[in-house]
Amino acid sequence: MTAFSPVRSASRRARVRSAVPAVATSLVYAACAGAFAPSAFAQSSSGTASQLPPVTVTANRFAENAADLPFGVNVLTAEAIKASGVTTVNEAIMKLLGVPGRLDFYGGGDYALDLRGFGTTSDSNQVIVVDGIRVSEADLGGTRLSGIAIDSVERIEVIRGSGAVLYGEGATGGVILITTKGGRGVARKNQADLYAGAGSYGVREGRGTATLVAGDFSLDASANKRDADNHRDNFRSRTDGASVSGQWRNDWLRAGARYAYDHLDTGLAGSLTTAQYEANPKQTNTPDDHASIRNNRTGVFGEATLGSWQIGLDAGWRDKSLRSDNSGFAYDYDVDASTVALRLKNLSNFGSVANSFTAGIDQGEWKRTVLGDFGSVSHQRSLAYYLKDEVTLAAGTRLSAGWRTERVKKDSSSAEAKIDERPDAWELGVVQPVISGVSVFGRTGRSFRLANVDEFGFTTPGVPLKTQTSRDSELGARWNYTGGRAELRLYRSALKNEIGYDPNGVGPFGPGANVNFDPTRRQGLELEVTQVLAANANLRVNAATRRARFTEGAHDGKDVPLTPRHTLSVRGDWSPAPGHRVDGGVNLVSSQNPDFDNACKMPSYATADIRYAYQWSVAELAIGISNLTDKKYYTQAFACVNGAVSSIYPEAGRAVTASVRVHF
Repeated sequence: MTAFSPVRSASRRARVRSAVPAVATSLVYAACAGAFAPSAFAQSSSGTASQLPPVTVTANRFAENAADLPFGVNVLTAEAIKASGVTTVNEAIMKLLGVPGRLDFYGGGDYALDLRGFGTTSDSNQVIVVDGIRVSEADLGGTRLSGIAIDSVERIEVIRGSGAVLYGEGATGGVILITTKGGRGVARKNQADLYAGAGSYGVREGRGTATLVAGDFSLDASANKRDADNHRDNFRSRTDGASVSGQWRNDWLRAGARYAYDHLDTGLAGSLTTAQYEANPKQTNTPDDHASIRNNRTGVFGEATLGSWQIGLDAGWRDKSLRSDNSGFAYDYDVDASTVALRLKNLSNFGSVANSFTAGIDQGEWKRTVLGDFGSVSHQRSLAYYLKDEVTLAAGTRLSAGWRTERVKKDSSSAEAKIDERPDAWELGVVQPVISGVSVFGRTGRSFRLANVDEFGFTTPGVPLKTQTSRDSELGARWNYTGGRAELRLYRSALKNEIGYDPNGVGPFGPGANVNFDPTRRQGLELEVTQVLAANANLRVNAATRRARFTEGAHDGKDVPLTPRHTLSVRGDWSPAPGHRVDGGVNLVSSQNPDFDNACKMPSYATADIRYAYQWSVAELAIGISNLTDKKYYTQAFACVNGAVSSIYPEAGRAVTASVRVHF
């Protein structure tokens, strides 16, 4: 997820920026056939047909029913995350939602997630929010999701597609909202959870969480530590972190404070050529390179209900430091950032018409200090105002409109260019019930992104970067039926002046520069199905077919690099007897091109995982296997050399993990 790679052997683009259509189609058909079959098997534990409960989300800044939104939101609960055995936030999103990811250059388990086909710029085209605070970086450093302790997470919500009105610049591809256990506003109880695991590649892990309740006050704490040799030479990593959150609440007010830190120390294995990968994917060309990352996050929050008004305030401060040695070259920097987000919502009725009005202010400051002889200081400041109104008619039709204006200033001591812009975003949406349990929805709008401090400092001389804009549209249908739910979405984003790194561009020191691309377009179809197969078995399907390509210019008709056209995730769980549970799934990702000319292809891949757990009193004993078939594959590469993929970052082979979890 880090574009300023501390790996010398990565391509210049990495340093500066950065099976299967037929098989997928068959599996989607088979899964859907099962999902939409008569629901004779959709039974509750009592043997009667059951309806899946409604899903509540906070994607609109306040809690509401997901079925009322004119766009799709995926929700992963703490229970689903725990049952799958995943160890990081990005692993949960990849495995459980079928989102493709690219392996990070560090050994800490991070991946660059790509919600809607943005390839190498996916990090810059999606927003990450943790407990109401935006944590996306204002450079090409990426957001370290694996630093968020997985056992501290209460839920993960993923908006695929624009969230620009509510979440600002860079939200064209989507938004990932993470709520920790301390961030939820629900009734609490005393509890504790301890986890220990060990497995392949020298993995040793310990985690713990606890909630303490005393009257109206509650305290949440978590700690984690993980050491791993990992699957390559000089890729060993050590991670640790902790968090604490305290809050007080009554029937109309909730207020509190939180603190969290995470540390990573890791080797930097670097990339391999085609020949090296084929001969020995475990080897490294950089045996002495290493890096460390330190993150600290502090925040305060408050929520109040005053009659028909809901008011929320989140304020956060964070700092991040990177120290790295890249074959004798040090790349070190410190980041300090602050965010204040004030939001309010009013619910009212005008006869048979219900109205929901939301407004807010987002203010942020970000500063990065690069150390050393070639050091620099970069700043970003932003102030945004947004409004959104939703009207529900007597017949159930729901209409929405939203608008955002954002003043953004960016500068860097290493660049002559500066940014001082006031872009706008807007959105119109509709949800129309058709029959009981069935509705259709649609939305259209405009989103934007400005060049970050790394991008506008490395451009073609005399050619400043323009603001990237996108015209976004989406149509979909939902079906909640006895024993299951399904959602189908068709989307399209037409981008102008998309910002990215072109290795053939004219840069300040030769080939390679950040440029405004010729027009590009993302469009595709997404299908999600949740099906109760029986009282003790469930099936979940996430399938997508997409096309991300240039629509004009020198690359007209070519695919945007690192954007697979097809992805599929099929997962299921089965409880054959009380206390016994089996979870597993298959993830497929089709081939993709690592280059603008589409001169070579990264192979498609399919991976499978399975986990068995036995609940014995307060203890859960489990064993899990990832990459069950020991597939040799890679998700990250940057170049074509003589028609073959090069600059390859290999993935791990089969891995077995045994664990015990005790819940009090």
